[in-house]
Amino acid sequence: MARRKKTAKRSKPKTILRLPDLEQSKNAVLNSLAAPSSQVSYGHAIDEFIGWYCSEPRLAFNRTVVLRYRFFLEQNNLAPATINVRLAAVRRLAYEAADTGLLSPELAAGIRRVKGAKRLGVRIGNWLTIDQSKALLQMSSLETARGKRDRAILSLLIGCGLRRAELVGLRTDDLQIREEHWVIADLIGKGRHIRTVPVPAWAKRAVDGWTEAAGITTGRIFRRVSRFRKIWGEGITPKAIWHVVKAAAQRAGIQNLAPHDLRRTCARLCHCSGGELEQIQFLLGHGSVQTTERYLGCKQELRHAVNDKLGLEDT
Repeated sequence: MARRKKTAKRSKPKTILRLPDLEQSKNAVLNSLAAPSSQVSYGHAIDEFIGWYCSEPRLAFNRTVVLRYRFFLEQNNLAPATINVRLAAVRRLAYEAADTGLLSPELAAGIRRVKGAKRLGVRIGNWLTIDQSKALLQMSSLETARGKRDRAILSLLIGCGLRRAELVGLRTDDLQIREEHWVIADLIGKGRHIRTVPVPAWAKRAVDGWTEAAGITTGRIFRRVSRFRKIWGEGITPKAIWHVVKAAAQRAGIQNLAPHDLRRTCARLCHCSGGELEQIQFLLGHGSVQTTERYLGCKQELRHAVNDKLGLEDT
């Protein structure tokens, strides 16, 4: 009896994705991202899209549906940057679905062609002056362990331009001496980019003051401090950094200050003190010098604005 040849049946790519397919593609997207912050951001954006997509019957997961989703986001008056993050997550979802054979490559290609929302103008950044920076640092009392910790946190944010995620991950052995200067060696930042960050002497003194008071010699530099002044835990969260900055800003009378504004302040103070643009780019770990220019705000001079002297001052 002749043996029949078994032919493997290939499943055809789908046009309509059900919830299990979307969840599978979502997991593929999250597994492809290295940064925890990106995983959180994309995970939230994909969940928002899946909730919208499954809220009513959809004909297909295609370009037309994603365009309708973009219109839905615009109708909710979301900022262009927020809309573009949501759309980037949806494009990534389509890419992974096509890569695993769940979605037709043609449909995925159409989805990737959906353009993001246009951003009109440039959002103004928030920088502190040198006097405001000094006032912010002085708001942390050096008489308590918590105050010393908060002073060290603020010092590294302003003095080194670190991101919150970079700050909470610092370990004692990351601080090393290179070319007779204290640095944070081989810091892994956003996008897995590696850079070495110089640490000013005053910022290093603040860190030493905290580690000596807390008795920290190994592991994460920054730990929790209980209301009974007990040092505990293996680290702190980025949200804790946010609370430290907000509390210090409130005591200093500075409004609308976020941790990332201290990163911008670091760049601005470096530039005002004569720092070269390329060196500031290295310090912050930017892939593009245009990003560094936006941090400096050097394209728009506000202190000596161009429209201050129009010849209409006496009217």
